[in-house]
Amino acid sequence: MQSLVGEDVLIHCYKHDGSIHRCWNKGHVLEETNQHFIVINNRTLVSESDGRKWYTREPAIWYFPKNQWYNVICMIRKNGVHFYCNLASPTLYDGQAIKYIDYDLDLKVFPDYKYRILDEEEYLQNSQKMQYGKDIDAILHEQLDLLINQAMDMAGPFRPGFAQYWYQQYQQSSRRHS
Repeated sequence: MQSLVGEDVLIHCYKHDGSIHRCWNKGHVLEETNQHFIVINNRTLVSESDGRKWYTREPAIWYFPKNQWYNVICMIRKNGVHFYCNLASPTLYDGQAIKYIDYDLDLKVFPDYKYRILDEEEYLQNSQKMQYGKDIDAILHEQLDLLINQAMDMAGPFRPGFAQYWYQQYQQSSRRHS
């Protein structure tokens, strides 16, 4: 299989029932391994399922594991890196877009590594409405605990310097190609 490194790809987020939830018109692939994709987006057009459109505000390094039930957006801001973690299906690339299913539950981690669990009410509603089932519920809560532990240990994409390193790689490759 051909590597996506250096390519711009679409990113599609779905709901459990198969409906499209949100689309990013471009993500630039910085790394692809058997374990993950690392993608950057900056001022990227995002289209919501309700027709709204908006642009991302800051550079963000997006860590997409291929075998875990989450992904992590590392937003690089003036006051530090803010992490937005989606509890989601493992990520795949189908030849058209990087795709995942969003399971509502989110974790926000601040630059001081304090965190907040978000959208628990939305998760409960959609879990019943779309019938996630006990297996998915157990996986998602296990993965939420894993994410919290990674953040507290400053490991994986929460490692100090992780987002900055990949942003620097992107800037260097952009300068070489311009």
